Amino acid sequence: MDLFIAHPKTYEQLEAMKAFVKALKIDFEIEKPYDPKFVAKVLKGEQDIADGKGVKIKTEDLWK
Repeated sequence: MDLFIAHPKTYEQLEAMKAFVKALKIDFEIEKPYDPKFVAKVLKGEQDIADGKGVKIKTEDLWK
């Protein structure tokens, strides 16, 4: 079966699309993008590790 991807520009468009799909009894799922602030933190953390910042802890020393 084909995949249909839509990008509604307003909340009203989203709600109308959900109502339409539900009326036709079509299964659907909604994916929400990650918060940009969260993504920036993750990328900064990865960059810090690449730059040698951070502390290495041996596995056996984790619970001491």
